[in-house]
Amino acid sequence: MSDRLLLRLATDGGLTWLRQSGARVSASTAGAPPLDLVARAEEIVVLVPAEDVLLTEATLSARNRAQLMQALPFAVEEQLLAPVEDLHFAAARKADGHLGVGVVAKAVLRGWLERLAAAGIRPDALVPESLAVRAAGPQSCVMIEDARAITRLAPWSAFACSLAELPGWLALAGPRHALEVFDFRIAPPLALPQHAQAYHARQRDPLAFLAGGLAQLPLNLLEGEFAPDHRHARGKRWWRVAAALAAGVVVLALAGLGADVWRLSRESAQIEAQSRDALREAFPDLDANQLARLSPEQLMRGRLEHERGSVQANGLLRLLDQLGPVLGNGSTRTQLRGLDYRNGVLEIALHAPDTGTLDTVREQVATLPGLKAELTAANAGQDGVDGRVRVEGAAGRGGAP
Repeated sequence: MSDRLLLRLATDGGLTWLRQSGARVSASTAGAPPLDLVARAEEIVVLVPAEDVLLTEATLSARNRAQLMQALPFAVEEQLLAPVEDLHFAAARKADGHLGVGVVAKAVLRGWLERLAAAGIRPDALVPESLAVRAAGPQSCVMIEDARAITRLAPWSAFACSLAELPGWLALAGPRHALEVFDFRIAPPLALPQHAQAYHARQRDPLAFLAGGLAQLPLNLLEGEFAPDHRHARGKRWWRVAAALAAGVVVLALAGLGADVWRLSRESAQIEAQSRDALREAFPDLDANQLARLSPEQLMRGRLEHERGSVQANGLLRLLDQLGPVLGNGSTRTQLRGLDYRNGVLEIALHAPDTGTLDTVREQVATLPGLKAELTAANAGQDGVDGRVRVEGAAGRGGAP
């Protein structure tokens, strides 16, 4: 059981209250509870006068709770004295599947809520006080106070009356009910029309006694149009607080991300400025227009490609210088048709009278220092053979020029 604030609303509008947590029950106090205690309570339960609530039973089946509550007034209509539209109905499913029913006039229920609201109390549950009077099995229980008595004949059968009327009502109930009496008066035991199996005289603290019968709430009159919503409102407030906190976390995260982006942007600008300074030192011939138009990466890539082209050109000239005596030798009777130089490899397109002449050229090239030669193609035509000789340095493709 959570920390419960239990109140009892008397027929004259007076209040008594106590705190209940599990089996621990504090002594009751007259008057309205302090507002700070009301605000801290996890559950607020109010016992309302038994005289104003009819308890009965019904047997109903329905697909859902809404249909059940629509049919309930007509199931107990024969026991009602007031029009159905003026009454409020509450129900609780019993262990045997039947319904325990509580009926109260709507005007009376509104009056209770107004009285409690005036004291700053918004209850979670209203329970007829007769349901807190303990009744075990076939044994009836009578609670006697200064001017009135509450009798619970069975789990869903009870009545409240004045002390003068009690003997008559008990006589009508018949001797089939064994009695246990709790008398809270400072007076001799009350004469009853039937023998009481147990008579507890001079009891103290009626509200603490009633709290003992409320380990679990048997019925809550606050349902339907009177169902409390303040607990849901409190939950909504907490959800709003949680949402605000989550939004704050997101804003802080975005602010941190923005700060990181700004810092990285500054660092990137500094690195680019340092790169431009390094390029000016490495390539003094760069002009301001090139530095403004191209990024340091683009400038460096262009310079590397330029240098690589120069290296390629130097390698081609060196090869041609070595091959000149062979290709210019008229004794080979060959004609130069084309040159293709890539990555240190020279492809020579030749026209010769026959394949043997092409092979002779290959052999002469292969005898040159540092060169390798390979005949890669030889296609015979009407006036000779078109062939290709591949020449590369001894270090192989990609070697140093």
